[in-house]
Amino acid sequence: MSLSIRRLTRLFTLAALLPLAAIAQEAAAPAAETAATAATTESAAPAPRVAITTNMGRIVVELDPAKAPKSVANFLQYVDSGFYDGTVFHRVINNFMIQGGGFTADLQRKQTKAPIPNEANNGLSNLRGTIAMARTSDPNSATSQFFINTVDNPRLDFVSEQNAYTWGYAVFGKVVEGMDVVDAIRASETGAQGPFQKDVPKQAVIIEHIQRVAADGATTNEAAPAAAANAN
Repeated sequence: MSLSIRRLTRLFTLAALLPLAAIAQEAAAPAAETAATAATTESAAPAPRVAITTNMGRIVVELDPAKAPKSVANFLQYVDSGFYDGTVFHRVINNFMIQGGGFTADLQRKQTKAPIPNEANNGLSNLRGTIAMARTSDPNSATSQFFINTVDNPRLDFVSEQNAYTWGYAVFGKVVEGMDVVDAIRASETGAQGPFQKDVPKQAVIIEHIQRVAADGATTNEAAPAAAANAN
C-alpha cells in the first residue's frame, strides 16, 4: 500500500511539472520571435544613397555597404566632409566611363586621406550605371576618385590577385536616378587641358555638391558610420 502511494505521488508530481515546462517553452518563443523580427528589420534597412549635383544635372547613387563596406565608408567620409564640392569630372571617355572626385575646377589635385584596400573581389560587376573606385597601377591605391561606367565593362572586374590588371576595380554602388545626366556628361567634347593630354571636358563638368539622401530623395543629415574610422 505504501509503494502504491509513492508511485501515485510521483505521477502527480510529473503531471504537475509538465504544464510548467510547456509554459516555459511558450515564454521563450516570443523572445526568439522578437530577435528574429529585429534581425529581419535590420537586414531590411534601406541602402544609403547620395545625390551628386552637377552643373549638368543630378545623379542619385545607391551604395552597397554589404558588398563593399570599406569603399562605401571611405566614400561617405569624403561626402560628409564636403570634399567633393567644387571638384570636377576631369576624365570622360565616350563608350567607357566618366571619372571625377580628385581635382578642382582649375585641375589642381586635392589632398586626400590614406588609400583603402581593394574590394573588387566582392561579386559586383562593372556594368553600365555602376560606380567604382578609381586607382593607380597599385591595386590598393584608391582614395577619393571614382568613376561611373557608361557601358558594361566586365574587363574591369576582379579576376585574381596575380597583377594590377587582374585585381580589377571595386564597384560599390549603382546609379538609380540620372543616367541621362551621366550620358550627357559622357557625350562632352574633350581634349587636352592642364596636366592631362586628353579626355578633359572642354566645358567643365563641376560637382557642385554631394550629399546623402533618403530613398524618397529627401536630404538627410546622417553622419558617417563609425566603421568609416577603420576604412583604411
